[in-house]
Amino acid sequence: MIQVDEIQHVYLACGTTDMRKSIDGLAALVQMRFDMDPFTNALFVFCGRHRDRLKILRWQRNGFWLYYRRLERGKFQWPKEPGTGTLRIGRRELNWLLDGLDIDHKKGHPEMHISIVG
Repeated sequence: MIQVDEIQHVYLACGTTDMRKSIDGLAALVQMRFDMDPFTNALFVFCGRHRDRLKILRWQRNGFWLYYRRLERGKFQWPKEPGTGTLRIGRRELNWLLDGLDIDHKKGHPEMHISIVG
């Protein structure tokens, strides 16, 4: 599993992405198609048209990470968002997606920040 504790945002690239793209091609998509900065503290997640492969682009201090996941059986439950923009999700939803769950319908208990017991 990807360590996402220090990640501020997770963005899914809506639609499908050509999985032949490498780091430079994906970073260019982030900049040009999404008008976003690939050098931020964020994960950018891309899915191929067969929905059995994901690539995750991440900048860390002095270089990019490119995570690649290929399923041997089954498909990722990629959101049905139309268009060529991004969908911002939480770290929890990313873990659900990587586990094969549908992030549109599976909603757990919301995270709570409580300062007083009782």
